[in-house]
Amino acid sequence: MLSLKGGVGKTTIAATLGGTFATIRGDRVVAVDASPDSGTLSQKVPLETPATVRHLLRDIDGFERYSDVRGYTSQGPSRLEVLASENDPTMSEAFSGDDYDRTVAVLERFYSLVVTDCGPGLLHSAMASVLRQADTLIVVSSGSVDGARSASATLDWLDAHGHEDRVRRSVCVINGVRPSTGKVDMQKVVDHFSRRCRAVCVVPFDPHLEEGAEIDLDRLKPKTREALVGLAAVVADGFPAGDAVERFG
Repeated sequence: MLSLKGGVGKTTIAATLGGTFATIRGDRVVAVDASPDSGTLSQKVPLETPATVRHLLRDIDGFERYSDVRGYTSQGPSRLEVLASENDPTMSEAFSGDDYDRTVAVLERFYSLVVTDCGPGLLHSAMASVLRQADTLIVVSSGSVDGARSASATLDWLDAHGHEDRVRRSVCVINGVRPSTGKVDMQKVVDHFSRRCRAVCVVPFDPHLEEGAEIDLDRLKPKTREALVGLAAVVADGFPAGDAVERFG
C-alpha cells in the first residue's frame, strides 16, 4: 500500500482489504505495518499483544511453527492478523530494508498472503525492499483533487526510478475518506488512473470507517463491502500463477 500523501485512508484500505481476503480465503492472511514511525494499522483490530515487529525481529531465530509467530500478532473478527510497528518514539529505530526482508522471510513461512502498509512517502528506508518483493503495488488516493495529484505523483516517482512495469501492473484505489460533494468529476479521476494502472477501484465513503477505530466488516454498508470484494478480486487477478505466497503493498 503506497501513498505520498497521508490522510488518504491508506491504512484503512490495508485493513479492510486484508480483512476481506481473510474472510473469503480459508488460509492465513497477515498485514505488517512497515511505517518508519508509529503506524496506526494495529488500531484497526482488537489489541491482543503489546508485541511489535521489533519484538519479532529480536526473537526471529526461535520461530519453528505458526503458533510461535501468532504470539506477536493481533487478530480482528475478519481473521486478519496484524503485526504492529514500534509505537514508542523513545524506542523506535528506523525500519530498514533488511528488517523488512527478514520479517517477510518469516511471515511467508506461515501465511499465504502478506499485506504491507507502508508509511507516507517513498523514501523511507524499507521502501526499496518493499518494491523489490511486492507482487502487486496498490496506490491509494482520496477522491479530492489534491489526493489524485499526490497519487499521480507517486506513479511519476515510480516511473522515474525504474519501476515502469510495476506501475503498469499496479492497482489504484480511489478512497472515499469524506462524503462526496459532487464537486470532483470522479469519472475523470478514474479515467486518468485507468490510463496508467492495470485497474482502478473506487471504495465509497463509509461512516464506520470514518470513525478511525477498530474495523468490523459487518458494520460496513453493503456498497462498501461490495467494492472491497471487487477490489480483492482485482488484486488477486495480479497474483503470479503458482506462487505459494502473495505479497502486496
